Formats: sequence, structure tokens, C-alpha cells
Amino acid sequence: MPKRPLRLKVRIPEYRAPRQAWRRALWRAVETERRRLGVTYSPDDALEVHLRLYMTPRGLFFHDVDNRLKDCLDALQGKTGGKRYGPKLCPLVPNDRQIWRVIVEKGPAPPQARGRGHLVIRKLKG
Repeated sequence: MPKRPLRLKVRIPEYRAPRQAWRRALWRAVETERRRLGVTYSPDDALEVHLRLYMTPRGLFFHDVDNRLKDCLDALQGKTGGKRYGPKLCPLVPNDRQIWRVIVEKGPAPPQARGRGHLVIRKLKG
């Protein structure tokens, strides 16, 4: 029986306010790649997340990585920001308490990135 794929690497949209719109765009990017690769996460999976955010020079000093991480983890759970922003989307990760390790980085965008960062979700190693 083949192993279930758990690794997902996605180019994510550049952060732009309002944060609810960015959460939805992030969710769409991850969901598209998840479907393409056939990746599913169960509530028992222990996961790690690596988030690389590319920002403008002004954004590097303005944005806190903990706030962008919270937005990312909420998007993975289908939470885009309350009732006025529409119904909750289908969770890609059942619960963020399954995420045991996180690496978050921010930096200036290289020209070829066009502002798009990286998100990697995979099975917890070790």
C-alpha cells in the first residue's frame, strides 16, 4: 500500500491588506496545489510548516512575522475572518494544534519571486 503524500510546497501570494482577502488568496493557492498533488491531512498527522514571506522594504519593518503566521495558520484551517467575510472555507489542515514546528522568515523579494513567498507543509521529522 503506497504512503499517503503529506508534503506540500506552494508559492503563496504577496501579502496585501486587508488580511481577510490575503487569507482567502492563500487558502486558494494551497487548495489548488493540494488537489493537484492529492495531499490530505488527517487530525492525527503531526506537521511542520516553513513560511517564507517576501516583502517590500517598507513592509519588512512594518509587518510582524507572528501576525502573518497567525493569518497563514488560520487560512489553513479555513478561517478567513468572521461572518461578514462569508462562510468558513473547507479546512486544509484540520487543526493548527497538529503543527508542532514552525519556521517563519521574512526578507526582501528577489526579482524573480514577484513578491510571492513560499509555504511548505510536511510531516514532522524526528
